Amino acid sequence: MENIFDAHAHYDDKWFDEDRDSIISALPESGVVGVVSNATDLKTAEFLQGYAEKYPHIYFTAGFHPECLDDVPTDYLDKLERFLEHPKCVALGEIGLDYHWDTPRDLQKRIFEEQLILANKLNVPVIIHDREAHQDTMDYLKKYKPKGLVHCFSGSVEMLKEVLKLGMSISLGGVVTFKNARHSVECAEYVPMDRLMLETDAPYLSPVPFRGQRNDSRNIVYVAEKIGEIKGMTPQQVLDITTENARKFYGI
Repeated sequence: MENIFDAHAHYDDKWFDEDRDSIISALPESGVVGVVSNATDLKTAEFLQGYAEKYPHIYFTAGFHPECLDDVPTDYLDKLERFLEHPKCVALGEIGLDYHWDTPRDLQKRIFEEQLILANKLNVPVIIHDREAHQDTMDYLKKYKPKGLVHCFSGSVEMLKEVLKLGMSISLGGVVTFKNARHSVECAEYVPMDRLMLETDAPYLSPVPFRGQRNDSRNIVYVAEKIGEIKGMTPQQVLDITTENARKFYGI
């Protein structure tokens, strides 16, 4: 297949330390035309900027993930704004709320809100992380109404309806291929094709038949096959539409 766009990955992850360049450089040979690799703090944003400058098909984001808030500098918003001036920095992210871990919720909420305000000020899209924090995440999204993508969408169809009302999009990845992925399948059935993107969240969440192994952007094809089954489309049709959606969303 061709025209594959991975809307959300993490190629800075240590799982890629031994062969990162060989994997990234080979992606176009497998039909991958674009990858957005997401930062989780300033260090990863700087690292990913280097790869975006090295490879034409790689783009990056800058933002503070809710699990990475131990050492947020007081001037972090200024630093993020400078990253976002880079022509290949296509969104503010990955930002959001994660109540699975023990990061103080008040701190998560403050940093999330400040980044949403910055995104609206700069008129840039945001990449939303929401784990076990659906209600609070939606409260902030409804308050600020950013141009946004809720990545690896894990909510119900009811939550999806609220996201769509805000004009936002979702991305789905390997989870939709899992046997117990009822919510993901229901959301794939419901979401309009013009609000859907495909992702890996690499190196995590590999689709069946590679579940449990390291994921990379080539595995998007298995997600496209599953969504094609759900939507009554060919996998290539799914890829073509979601790639166009990603290019439009990220301004590529």
